[in-house]
Amino acid sequence: MNEVMKLSPEAQQALMQMQGMQQQMQTINFQRENLNFQKVEADRALIELKKLEKNEEIFKAVGPILIKTNKNDIETELSEKLETIEVRLKTLEKQESTIREKAEEIQKKLEELLKPAEKAEAS
Repeated sequence: MNEVMKLSPEAQQALMQMQGMQQQMQTINFQRENLNFQKVEADRALIELKKLEKNEEIFKAVGPILIKTNKNDIETELSEKLETIEVRLKTLEKQESTIREKAEEIQKKLEELLKPAEKAEAS
C-alpha cells in the first residue's frame, strides 16, 4: 500500500482506471460465456426441431408451465433469438476492443508517469 501512496495523483488515477477496465473486461467475458451457452442451447433445439414431422406436437417452457405451439412458430422464435444473440456478441466484441485500446493508452501513460519515479529510486 505504501507503493501506491508514493504514486502521483495522476498515476493513481491511471491505475484506478486500469482496474476499472479489468472489471469491465471480466463482465464482458461473463456475458459472452452466457450468450455462447444460450446460442448452443438454441442451436441444439433447432437441430432437434428439424428431426420432427411437421404436425408433431411441440411444447415450449414458459416459466413453470409448458405451452403447446407449432413447429414453424418455435423455429421462427429460435432463429430470431439466435440473431439477437449474434448481434449482442458482436456488440460485446466492439466493447472489448474499445476497452483494450483505452487500456493500452492508459498503460503507456502509466509507464511514462512511472519512469521518473524509477529514475529517482535508481539514484
